[in-house]
Amino acid sequence: MRLSWIAAAAIPLVMAAPAAEVDYAKAGVDRARIERIKPRMQQFADTGSIAGTVTLMMRRGELVHLEAAGWQDIEARKPMRTDTIFQIMSMTKPVTGVAVMMMVEEGKLRLADPVEKHLPEFRGQMMVESRDKDRVVLTKPSRPITIRDLMTHTSGLIANPQPGIGELLRKMDRTLAEAVTIYAQPPLEFEPGSKWLYSNPGIATLGRLVEVASGMAYERFLEERIFKPLGMVDSHIYLPKEKRPRLAPVYTVKDGKLVKAGAGLLAGDPMDYREGARYSGPEYALHSTAQDLAKFYQAMLNGGRLGQARILSPVSVEIMSQVHTGAIRAGWLRGTGFGLTWEVVDDAAGTLSGLSKGCFSHGGAFGTFGWVDPGREMVGVFLVQHSGATLDARDAFIGMANTSIVQTGR
Repeated sequence: MRLSWIAAAAIPLVMAAPAAEVDYAKAGVDRARIERIKPRMQQFADTGSIAGTVTLMMRRGELVHLEAAGWQDIEARKPMRTDTIFQIMSMTKPVTGVAVMMMVEEGKLRLADPVEKHLPEFRGQMMVESRDKDRVVLTKPSRPITIRDLMTHTSGLIANPQPGIGELLRKMDRTLAEAVTIYAQPPLEFEPGSKWLYSNPGIATLGRLVEVASGMAYERFLEERIFKPLGMVDSHIYLPKEKRPRLAPVYTVKDGKLVKAGAGLLAGDPMDYREGARYSGPEYALHSTAQDLAKFYQAMLNGGRLGQARILSPVSVEIMSQVHTGAIRAGWLRGTGFGLTWEVVDDAAGTLSGLSKGCFSHGGAFGTFGWVDPGREMVGVFLVQHSGATLDARDAFIGMANTSIVQTGR
């Protein structure tokens, strides 16, 4: 019997690690190579580099790898589980991007629309013409920022909230509407469309646009229009109390030892469970699991469909996953550009960790990473909760997953 959760996406499932029923030949992967991944991830945990991981790989619709290694909670001696819940942080951004594209498909937004058309607080924005230690000179930009500018991080909006509201990302004590009104006030850093500057307020603004266009709160839109249709049963902005025992704390290294990172983090101390939070955080606030993320990524790989549920058209997926930044230096990785809320490999330098050209992906502040690779017909998920560098473990998984592929054609 093969795993069939993709076809039955609406049925809540807790998946165990794949076993003999997986059709590795159909997936075109080498089982022995796949089985090397968990011991390697365990080594990273055993040496104290990270607390633990959950890793997942699907190819040609087959779940060929789902494993947990290390600890969910070191002090409580709680092992990592494949259904452990993670704060995926900026991996939330492409989910927000999909929500925007759903509104585009319904004719309620256009990618070329000026943001001020839907959010009047953006009218009359100014731009920094020059600055030095004594003064800042402002001027009017040549055009207003557009929804596409927000999606590609080329709007010129500030990277993060300024002093006076900067604590918002930790305390989450304002509504999205209140926060975006404040985000609209600082001058732009450059002419819209001329440079790339990763902007959390820009993605938050996209979430507010979804609220205005749909008439639904951002978190409710995700729940009703994306999570329920795709069977993403463990994805939440505000984590239900009954699921709190499954949430992994965030660790950091102090004096050579892993310790819980505590209250100074984005979204605060995870073990406070965001009690009293009001901010829905379209740029960083989603909790999820490897299984749920795989459903979302597989839907993107399938051209917007999972089982009988369709959330986007293939045309929208194509638009989102192509590079829109042209010659502008964009993205975090070498050899990439930016699509609409996705980072896209567009050069050989971007393939060094194992990703292929045309692969689109996004990471998160606590080391999480996920990718969709149309050329290789695969999706991958790497989950960890660590404040600090996790590139060794992440890239080890990416490389091992990709090099488990032994059949590249049909």
